Amino acid sequence: MKLIFLGLAAAAPSSLDVWDLVSHASGVVMGVMAVLAIMSVIGWYVIGYKYFYFARAIRQSEDFEEAFWRGRDIQAIANKAQQLRHSPLSAMFLAGYSELGKLQQSPSGDREGDLETIERSLMKTQLKELVRLESMVPFLATTGSAGPFIGLFGTVWGIMNSFRAIGAMKTASVANVAPGIAEALIATAIGLVAAIPAVMGYNYFQRKIRVLSNEMETFSKDFLNIVRRHFLK
Repeated sequence: MKLIFLGLAAAAPSSLDVWDLVSHASGVVMGVMAVLAIMSVIGWYVIGYKYFYFARAIRQSEDFEEAFWRGRDIQAIANKAQQLRHSPLSAMFLAGYSELGKLQQSPSGDREGDLETIERSLMKTQLKELVRLESMVPFLATTGSAGPFIGLFGTVWGIMNSFRAIGAMKTASVANVAPGIAEALIATAIGLVAAIPAVMGYNYFQRKIRVLSNEMETFSKDFLNIVRRHFLK
């Protein structure tokens, strides 16, 4: 037992510098820190990627809406939509336009049935676009919810090792206990560092998804109204 304690004491950092504490952490605590660091890096990548993705999608959706409501030629609008591939509204328009072209080439005479066919096409495309918008965002929710608990596990493990060392020594002092407890608490700090941006990013992107989802729902109704009035008479 004395040999175990001597090994722990030799591995303990001589100061409370953060980098010294991290480099001298036990294997389990080091593993927890590594997992949290990887989650944090991936989380920041997702935040950066999705930020520019949503910015482009919203900008192109605004450009498409302007072209859609100002345009008089549906073919010209379709050409514009082809150039704005990152807009979910463009994707919905192209799906509805394609289905409308098929119906006009082979009219069924069932006006309500034709409208339902176009509506189904719009809904299918809307669901696909929502899946694209939501991709990778759940990882932020996972990091935000699991990160603090993973860090807490590392903290509990580190404190447990500190108390085992105290038990082996049968005496305790702040100088001997502080490094072990400090390195354990760093795991919780890293868990919070990984979780807080992930939660903020998740909430931010969820709001953007709701905005675009509402815009898609509104566009679907407007498109069906225009088709009903001008194309399926």
